[in-house]
Amino acid sequence: MTRSLAITLAILSVLGAGNSSSADEAFPSRAVTIVNPFPPGGQADLTGRPLAAALERILKQPVVLVNKAGAAGAVGMQSVAVAKPDGYTLVITVPAISTLPEVDKLFGRTPTITREQFAPLARINADPCILVVNADQPWRSVKELIDDARRRPGEITFASSGIYGASHVPMEMLLQAAGVKMRHLPTAGGGPATTAVLGGHAQLWCSTTGPAAPHVKSGKFRALAVTSAKRHPNFADVPTLKELGYDVEYYLWIGLFVPKNTPAPVMKALREAVRGAVEDPAFKSALEKIQTPPAYLDADEFRAWWDADSAKLAEVIKRIGKVEAK
Repeated sequence: MTRSLAITLAILSVLGAGNSSSADEAFPSRAVTIVNPFPPGGQADLTGRPLAAALERILKQPVVLVNKAGAAGAVGMQSVAVAKPDGYTLVITVPAISTLPEVDKLFGRTPTITREQFAPLARINADPCILVVNADQPWRSVKELIDDARRRPGEITFASSGIYGASHVPMEMLLQAAGVKMRHLPTAGGGPATTAVLGGHAQLWCSTTGPAAPHVKSGKFRALAVTSAKRHPNFADVPTLKELGYDVEYYLWIGLFVPKNTPAPVMKALREAVRGAVEDPAFKSALEKIQTPPAYLDADEFRAWWDADSAKLAEVIKRIGKVEAK
């Protein structure tokens, strides 16, 4: 062996050892990013920020929530789908991760994202939506609202977090069940939808409980119904749509996902951290403030639940059909 070859082999040996050490280093060794694919103020944001703080305390590394909104959540979710599967990039999202691919199929488009691009980490909560109207509006019941919509088809405006988004779907389910038409004002997320109703640009929306709760409490919003099978414990005086004769049942859940092919040891570390974060007293307190109790499911349970929920939502999208903003 020549001297130059021996030196070269020695250098390669050192570099190889360095790479092995890097590959085997404990996770996490640097900051973790959680992408929220919606604007601030929505349910994913209200859940994600205290969750990130709790995870940071457990992982002993910075955990940063980044809002990356656009295309009803597709922009942020796609950025995670194509991210390196190393556990340092997560997405916190809503049922749009299930419905967006179905909408693309409905319109004959190549899906922006697919469910197969993600691995579920955990379901954090699962709450019904609450039908709220601007308190300046005259309707004090769903019947009054629907009767008025029947008299004035297409004149009453409802806001949503985006076309086929997590709050648009239950509203379309109600309109279909009631046989009435309203004008749709899609926005970029739960925060903007709330602002639209508060500002009078829309008269109502099927809100998640987190953004709606403070405005119901302050009297700016009037709650007419919830989309669960049973009454919400924090809105016990608000009837369900099923009670009122409309066959509508819908839950807006918040889940954490990573890109597919994330290594098993990293998945294990993240699952354990998320499980601990959901039990964190400060996180529980934050959810109590938005009247959204945790409904935690670990990865395996969440996978089975997600599969069933996605199948149900796919049928809902097909039944709604092609809908354009008006």
